[in-house]
Amino acid sequence: MDVSIVTPVYNEVENIPRLYAQVEEAMRDCGRSYEIVFVDDGSKDGSLEELRQLAEKDERVKIVRFRRNYGQTAAMQAGLQWASGDVIVTIDGDLQNDPNDIPMMLDKIDEGYDLVHGWRKKRQDAWINRKLPSQIANWIISRTTGFPIHDLGCTLKAIRREIAQELELYGEMHRFIPILAHERGARCVEVVTNHHPRQFGTTKYGIGRTFRVVLDLITVKYMIKYFASPMKLFGMAGLWTGLLGAACGAGVIAMKAFGGVDMTGNPLLLMTFFSLMVAVQFLSLGLLGEVSARIYYGSQNKHHYAIGELINFSDHPQLNVHRAA
Repeated sequence: MDVSIVTPVYNEVENIPRLYAQVEEAMRDCGRSYEIVFVDDGSKDGSLEELRQLAEKDERVKIVRFRRNYGQTAAMQAGLQWASGDVIVTIDGDLQNDPNDIPMMLDKIDEGYDLVHGWRKKRQDAWINRKLPSQIANWIISRTTGFPIHDLGCTLKAIRREIAQELELYGEMHRFIPILAHERGARCVEVVTNHHPRQFGTTKYGIGRTFRVVLDLITVKYMIKYFASPMKLFGMAGLWTGLLGAACGAGVIAMKAFGGVDMTGNPLLLMTFFSLMVAVQFLSLGLLGEVSARIYYGSQNKHHYAIGELINFSDHPQLNVHRAA
């Protein structure tokens, strides 16, 4: 299989047949074999039935059905796991991404890039609750991580399979895929893609999602710099607070020895004990983090979602692993 097109779906019954038709048209003259992996994220509007009809008439349509709604990141992770193409393309199921951009992104992959991510330069969304928060978040993320990017929220991406299989996505981390891949040595490039206004259904995301993204940004920053060795973060913080406590203690002793200042009422004495206690806590967190990292790297592969059904995956190599689990 040359290309797998992964599409998370949650209550998009009107968009599914139109998206399928657009993908089929875009890939028709591409000269590549492909499959479409739909991940039904607990839809309740008839989306699953629509997907079943497509799967019955086209064996290239694969369906991963979740038992309940787990969110877009979990759906994306499952799609990446069950995709079998050499290149995996991710695209939203709401028709706002343009499937006609897929051949262009695949050509970029052929140029030697490992990941091609879209930039919705002319985004067709409301400015107050969608575009403005996104612009602010992209600016903060770019400055925090040092990764130059205009639009982390664009789902339309093309990724080499070996890179995609190494990603582990939690929370809202599907939008950090380019950063996580870049950190693993992937060659990434951003390209301008088309964007259309939503015609059917309602958006699942609002301005409140921005706060969750900021929290995940902290996690990503930690994973990039300190995940393999948490002691570098917590140990350094512990050393600095320990030095602060030592300095305060030395100041208290000096004030008592040379100035006759009462140690009991000296606030520096309280700062000394407080700093030393915080230092011990930071060092303890670092040790616990180191142990957790070792357990993580040595543990078996586990996922934070549950699959209820797989359709048209009879020849997929992951199937035996899933059955054994």
